[in-house]
Amino acid sequence: MKFINKKTIFLAAASVVLSMVSSCERDYLETDPTDAVSEQLASGSIENLTTIINGMHRNMHLRQNSSQGQNGNIGIMIYMDVMGEDLIFPATGPNWYVSTIRWLDNANANSGNLFYPYDFYYEQIRMANIVIINAPTVPGDQAAKDKVMGEAHAFRAFSYYMLTQIYANRYVAGGNNAQLGVPLRLDLTFDPIPRASVEDVYTSINNDLTAAFTLLSGKARSNKSHFNADVVKGLMARVALTQGKYPEAATYAKEARAGFALMSNATYKAGFNNYTNGEWMWGYKPLDTTSDYFGNYMAYMSRNYNSSQIRQAPKVVNKLLFNQFAATDVRTQVIDPTGLHTSLNLPSTYSRVPYTSQKYLSVNGAGTVDNSVSLGDIPLMRSAEMYLIEAEALARASREADSKIVFDQFEKNRNPSYAGATTTGQAYINEILNSRRLELWGEGFRFLDLKRLNLPLDRTGTNFAPVVINNLVTVPAGDKRWTWLIPQSEIDASKGLVKQNDL
Repeated sequence: MKFINKKTIFLAAASVVLSMVSSCERDYLETDPTDAVSEQLASGSIENLTTIINGMHRNMHLRQNSSQGQNGNIGIMIYMDVMGEDLIFPATGPNWYVSTIRWLDNANANSGNLFYPYDFYYEQIRMANIVIINAPTVPGDQAAKDKVMGEAHAFRAFSYYMLTQIYANRYVAGGNNAQLGVPLRLDLTFDPIPRASVEDVYTSINNDLTAAFTLLSGKARSNKSHFNADVVKGLMARVALTQGKYPEAATYAKEARAGFALMSNATYKAGFNNYTNGEWMWGYKPLDTTSDYFGNYMAYMSRNYNSSQIRQAPKVVNKLLFNQFAATDVRTQVIDPTGLHTSLNLPSTYSRVPYTSQKYLSVNGAGTVDNSVSLGDIPLMRSAEMYLIEAEALARASREADSKIVFDQFEKNRNPSYAGATTTGQAYINEILNSRRLELWGEGFRFLDLKRLNLPLDRTGTNFAPVVINNLVTVPAGDKRWTWLIPQSEIDASKGLVKQNDL
């Protein structure tokens, strides 16, 4: 692999050291004379390496280029959900993400939306490599060095996990997984390298997670925007589930969620905008001083922010999914089948669409629901996900009775009237999966879950507007479109050493 944005990546690392990235724009950093100077600045001290890590976290939720829809990992989370059947746009609105909804970007090697995840995660990997390689030799406290190295290993694992799920064929449990993964760059060179196998990439991911857990164990973090050992265990649970390593997934998920109690129903209905919520394990807090306004997560996902996106194309829940759950389930209580949302007193300019969600509500700096700002904290991992991973993994590991203990505990939190799971076998697993769909709606999992489970996309009978999906109703399981093409610019830069996926 040849890193396409060689200078951009070096300068991004240097920029956080120099505290010059409050707007996350990088063009003005061209004043730095050489890439080597940038890397030297970035890796010269433990303080600088710590600032790189802070910058990487900031990049997860702020724009790094001129495109409003490409705001770090949160933009990619939206990609992953709109390609499914449960997060619905009732109108094209200002056209954000519409080409992704139609499955056009993933099959177009020259698409900017296809290029963006590839570029973003490899930039994060480049900066993680700088930290991992330089931290052992910089002067400073060993505990501080362990923390930056631990976070860098976690970032590298997370980035390769996302890249491989998106740009490679699915991991097949029990197979040799020799299919092409992504280029595996663990050093600071730029010479083109070919794509590693999916198995080799997952081996590297797991090695990084093991290193991250060891380095971060026993160390406190400054806030929930950073990795700690619990979050790393949560990532280990995700990866094990994807690999079909169900006993390990169940164990990791149970260990990860310890200490993160499920939220109350009242808190659930407050708008998913406060990362002090005890259930949240990892999340980000955009600030007034770094707000991207129309690019913020809440500018796309909240019900109340006063933007053309929210007014014209509010986010709708698949009515077929909604109708599977009782009215006593709190997760249905943030979805309005009428679309009126009378409690929000929305202005008349807002479209009223049945089954719109107010799971997400934007708030002002005081934490009050406010449609004039697009602020609100962003969840990236919650203990709810860990309960669902544990329940699914136990069921698939032939421990259904143990699974039901976990699943019933979770479901009774969300629905006090829940009487307990009575289904068995695949029907019971489907119940877990449907709960996962509703629980994690809007959090970036649905496309990845469908691909992981080798299931088809099926929007038949849903409340999608035909003009939005442009007749993209079904995609068979195993279709080549589940694997995004490698960006053409990467193919060209590698002089053909990086091979393209099936066109």
